[in-house]
Order: sequence, then structure tokens, then C-alpha cells
Amino acid sequence: MTCAEYTSLGRGRLVVLAVLVGGFVGLGAFTFRYAEGLSYFSTDPAACANCHIMQSQYDAWQKSSHHTVATCVDCHLPHDFFGKYLAKAENGYHHSKGFTFQDFHEPIMIKEKNARILQENCLSCHGNLVHELVAGATDSPDSITCVHCHATVGHGPRAGLGGPLTLNEIGGKP
Repeated sequence: MTCAEYTSLGRGRLVVLAVLVGGFVGLGAFTFRYAEGLSYFSTDPAACANCHIMQSQYDAWQKSSHHTVATCVDCHLPHDFFGKYLAKAENGYHHSKGFTFQDFHEPIMIKEKNARILQENCLSCHGNLVHELVAGATDSPDSITCVHCHATVGHGPRAGLGGPLTLNEIGGKP
């Protein structure tokens, strides 16, 4: 193989690689724009409803007792800068993958990691009121959390939200 042939072959591979990378970047940029990707960096609750699967949660939040004092990110994401954006990225990845491949459960259910974040955020606002109740709480799945009794606080009536019913909803006593 001559030097000219070798150079031509190298350029051909470079062109193919450039086209593939350009196509991948272009497709990613289009998808980000089409999915209103920048809105996910905001704290606007409407951004959570960009995906149709979250519309019922957004509508229920608007009718809830917390809608005037807390947004989605106040309850569902860590309050520190890096933790918040790491959780947004992780949840965004799982939500977009599930939505793209139609591999999600309706009603959408909170994952264990996010339930822990939710519990921490309940306590960050209300810990002084319940410190005696949660003093002996553990991280075990059987531990009582705030949403065991107060499941309707953030999203109002539970219709379509999934998860176990609370004692109040089945007529039991807390």
C-alpha cells in the first residue's frame, strides 16, 4: 500500500467517524430540544409535567395542601446543589428511558432511593414537630415514614398515584 492510498483510507475512516459523531450529537441535540431539556434544570413544577405520565401527579399537587409552600423539587430532590442535579440526572435518565421504550408502570411509583429523599425532606421542614416519633426510626423497609400517614399531603387524593393505602384511607386509626 502506498502512502497516498494509506492517507486516503485514513481520511475515509475519519469522514465516516465524523458523520457518525455528528449524527449522534445532532440527534441528541434534537431530542434535548424536543423534550424541552432546559426546563428540567428549573424548579418550575410544570417541568415535571412535560412527560405525560406525570400529569396526574402535577394536577394533584396543584390541589394539595403543600402547593403554596413547596414545589416538586422541594420534596423530591436533595436540597444540596450537587445532590439535586445528580438526582435530577439519574431520575431523568430512568424516566426518559422508560418513556422512550414504553417500559414504565402506570401509575408511576416512587423508587426506594427517592422515598428516602422524600422522608429526609419531610423532616427538614417538619422535624421539630415529630422528633420524638422518628427518634428510633431506621432505614429498614418496615420503618414508618411520614407518608405512611400523610400520603395525601403532597399530591392530594391518591387516585391514580399507586402505592399502599394509608390507615386513614382504609378506615383504620393512626
